[in-house]
Amino acid sequence: MPRYTVHVRGEWLAVPCLNCTNTIRWLGKEAVRRYMKNKPDNGGFASVEEVKFYIRRCKGLGLLDLDDTVEDALEDNEFVEVVIEGDIMSPDFIPSQPEGVHLYSKYREPEQYISLDGNSLTTEDLVNLGKGLYKIKLTPEAEAKVKQSREVIERIIKEQTVVYGITTGFGKFARTVIPNSKLRELQVNLVRSHSAGVGKPLSPERSRMLLALRINVLAKGYSGISLETLQQVIEAFNASCLPYIPEKGTVGASGDLAPLSHLALGLIGEGKMWSPKSGWADAKYVLEAHGLRPITLKPKEGLALINGTQMITSLGCEAVERAGAIARQADIIAALTLEVLKGTTRAFDTDIHAVRPHRGQAEVAFRFRSLLDSDHHPSEIAESHRFCDRVQDAYTMRCCPQVHGVVNDTIAFVKDIMMTEINSATDNPMVFAERAETISGGNFHGEYPAKALDYLAIGVHELAAISERRIERLCNPSLSELPAFLVTEGGLNSGFMIAHCTAAALVSENKALCHPSSVDSLSTSAATEDHVSMGGWAARKALRVIEHVEQVLAIELLAACQGIEFLRPLRTTTPLEKVYDLVRSVVRPWMKDRFMAPDIEAAHRLLVEQKVWEVAKPYIEKYRREHIPESRPISPTAFSLGSLEMNMGVGHDHRHEDEL
Repeated sequence: MPRYTVHVRGEWLAVPCLNCTNTIRWLGKEAVRRYMKNKPDNGGFASVEEVKFYIRRCKGLGLLDLDDTVEDALEDNEFVEVVIEGDIMSPDFIPSQPEGVHLYSKYREPEQYISLDGNSLTTEDLVNLGKGLYKIKLTPEAEAKVKQSREVIERIIKEQTVVYGITTGFGKFARTVIPNSKLRELQVNLVRSHSAGVGKPLSPERSRMLLALRINVLAKGYSGISLETLQQVIEAFNASCLPYIPEKGTVGASGDLAPLSHLALGLIGEGKMWSPKSGWADAKYVLEAHGLRPITLKPKEGLALINGTQMITSLGCEAVERAGAIARQADIIAALTLEVLKGTTRAFDTDIHAVRPHRGQAEVAFRFRSLLDSDHHPSEIAESHRFCDRVQDAYTMRCCPQVHGVVNDTIAFVKDIMMTEINSATDNPMVFAERAETISGGNFHGEYPAKALDYLAIGVHELAAISERRIERLCNPSLSELPAFLVTEGGLNSGFMIAHCTAAALVSENKALCHPSSVDSLSTSAATEDHVSMGGWAARKALRVIEHVEQVLAIELLAACQGIEFLRPLRTTTPLEKVYDLVRSVVRPWMKDRFMAPDIEAAHRLLVEQKVWEVAKPYIEKYRREHIPESRPISPTAFSLGSLEMNMGVGHDHRHEDEL
């Protein structure tokens, strides 16, 4: 007998359908009837017949024709939503789908798997798992370790040994011994009581990352979870059944207790859960719709699911990957701006950077040469000012290797910490099977990722700070030699005037966000947890800072491409012309004022999807191959691929020769 899960005013109702020739209208009325039956005041209605409504699928929010039969319109166990006309939703109403529903309606179940062992996950892997590109399975070695650690727990229970979190309460209640008959209840109570987060739920991508990372930590075999329970968690991940996880509530020690508890709550069939099929619904219905059963927690397993730094670290992995992507593309955008402003490439000479050999600085200078070297990529724009009387450029162009460079080094430093953290056991107590014992420690403390992510925000912010100054130079006719605000008929048209204001606003907001959260600590749990990392906020604000950086650079990219319009018919270098063509494939030139926000969003999307890097990368790598012979040995002082050519005397540009 087909059954449908129907959402009515925040309530989820299971409605069986004996007759498949019944209509969608019948399904709506039956759902409303059941809803009214459960309400003391009938939900405010005199009868079902007076209720006017429409029905839509939870997946994709597509409207259903009330006269269609359920057999023709719906699949068995499908989730639908009855929307009553005239309803005003309460502020705490959870919509059936998160923001950006169009993205989730296109979800396709992946066919490829990533094997997790707790030791070899990368930040790139985790971000791809978050995107839903892979399913998960355990390696045989990981399965064996999980079994061995569980045997230690079973022995503790059998022998009635007093061990924190297994046979005792938690935090201040660590000295309270729990009888064996109550150990399962202890774990369920732990998950329920610790599910105290607030705020918007994490997006499906971020929930998926969090769940994947928790699986990776459990796969290390130091948590004491049973293999059966871990396999159930993996099945939920592979079905994309993702619990409702509020973004706020963690202090980052002992671990990310609140968000991970919400994660566990959904897995035991309580609270809300999301899947591409259901949207947000009661967890028990979502699991059932995917042929899954809620987890029944055994002793220690609630604690195993909620103790660790996975919220901070999973968001941190997204932050560090997005930071790396925008840092690479910032070099390309700045090079395009330098061309438009008729700057010189002398500041990127190999010898300059050889005497201050920071890795990031050398690589950024190399990228500028690879895009602007006039011997390699002739530029009509560069040729037009070969013999101008300008001696040197402003810092925002001349010092890009130094400013952008340290951002690259910051990202590399933070990524190294994140790579260690995602493959670390962060539980308490730790179960050491080879010693047949448990040990309480402090690996759950989030200080490492918290400090690193505060540093990442501070570092990456500088890309926006210097970009905003370049936007100012592009828009200011006294600095650019271009029309004011990059538009003809100024006065009638405002051009990029307010786009620059937007960039300035984002940079200013970033300055406040860059105040480190990890310098704060508030004692919690009756002074048992008396120093905490505040890493959850460090991760969330790092992501916000990076998004602002992307948006500021999107504005600079648009402004630089607009500047090119006023230099035509002159052409820039081949790789930068390819970047210009990419932008013009989604945003047309600014001939007169129009709605600008969609243009900024389109350019932002190009950067998020790394399209600008994809266009320029082949030219950068070709230049690298041609200027760094493979036969050349790497010396101990060679800091990066970009710096290997430092002493070769190649890539010099002859613009502004008169400055010598």
